Amino acid sequence: MGIYNRRYETLSKEEIEQIQIERLTNTIERVYKNVSFYQNNMKARDITPKEIIELKDLCRIGLTTREDLSYNYPYGLFAVPLKDIVRINSTSGITGKPTVVGYTKTDLGLWVELLSRLYVSSGVTANDIVQLSFVYGLSNWGRSMRVAAENIEASVIPMSALSNEKEVMIMSDYKTTCLVSTPTSVLHLIQLLPEIGIKPKDLELKKGILVSESLSGEDRETIEKKLKIKVSTGYGIPEAMGPGIAYECEEGRLHIAEDHFIVEVIDPKTEEVLGRGEEGELVVSTITTKAYPLIRFRTGDISTISTDNRCPCGRNLLSIEMPMKRTDDLLSVRGVKVYPSQIKKIIDDNLDETPPFAIVHHKVKELDEIDIFIVGVESLFSDEVRILEAMVSSIKDDFWEILGIRAAVRLVEHITMEEIRKRNKDVIFFDKE
Repeated sequence: MGIYNRRYETLSKEEIEQIQIERLTNTIERVYKNVSFYQNNMKARDITPKEIIELKDLCRIGLTTREDLSYNYPYGLFAVPLKDIVRINSTSGITGKPTVVGYTKTDLGLWVELLSRLYVSSGVTANDIVQLSFVYGLSNWGRSMRVAAENIEASVIPMSALSNEKEVMIMSDYKTTCLVSTPTSVLHLIQLLPEIGIKPKDLELKKGILVSESLSGEDRETIEKKLKIKVSTGYGIPEAMGPGIAYECEEGRLHIAEDHFIVEVIDPKTEEVLGRGEEGELVVSTITTKAYPLIRFRTGDISTISTDNRCPCGRNLLSIEMPMKRTDDLLSVRGVKVYPSQIKKIIDDNLDETPPFAIVHHKVKELDEIDIFIVGVESLFSDEVRILEAMVSSIKDDFWEILGIRAAVRLVEHITMEEIRKRNKDVIFFDKE
């Protein structure tokens, strides 16, 4: 395993801090000038860009939330003119409006740089055959993961809308050596192999890069043992370069790309900045992004920043623990992030009233499934079967088109919330207000 950008990944701590403050002050000047949200944020706190002269001054600026991103739909947080935007991605927002993220040509080059670091730190080389396997909602990540793999001159099998069986066939026939996917998808693959008569030894797989979901130690051990591969991971958020904020080295540390991001940990309740080694909510600031800079963005992920800078891998970059908890009720459905409030919005939009309903999140053969029970409202039920079918179909279609997930939707008359709770472990209820 190597280092992609030795110049920046092995800087001394003093050099890293100098680069960070230079890039941070430039970013603060730009957003103050070009993004009214951040200008208003700083004015409300009676500070100007000239007062941000040290890294410790960053905490004087207010936090940015996902609600802020949605409220500034579509282009309110862009820091460059639309003519400079070459790619627009969107994620489902939590206020009913999507979050729209823009990229300049320079930003896309930066994204490739960050993901190339992930590949190289995972041991991928020009000799590897990389196969990408993501669901619809992660298609933008898949595109950038493809370009980055091509950047390091690996051979790439891009994403495609194939069945699991066909993907395994390609994996076997094309002699894939590196699989890029999500942990749950690979756990499902492990169960699928015996059903289609393929043993792990029949494959050429040597590596797996698993992103978009938290990778537990137990799942890592299972995947490495069953497939006999080396697994690595990265950390990121859809609002900032996908899984490029931090990447795992051969020592198992999840290094922050500190020349592009400043990461803090805060107490999620008091918003107080915590010290290294203390557990709290990760807050990310981008310091090189041109189109869509984020200042002190609350990720909702719970983690800690390491107390030790130096790593035997040769990097002096800080590392974080893989986030396994969150501050909110975000669900991960095959790698796609979904808030219950988004599900509620779709149901509200399709029905004339807001009925009580339950969200059941469970697994079938290691794959996430979502069942929606819309409970006991007389006006929802009709003797016309086609009306009921159209209602359910419309809700399901919106789940796919808006959120990028498949869901089972059931209109139920004679079932109680208590019965649903008894049958299922992970249930979220919405009752009438």
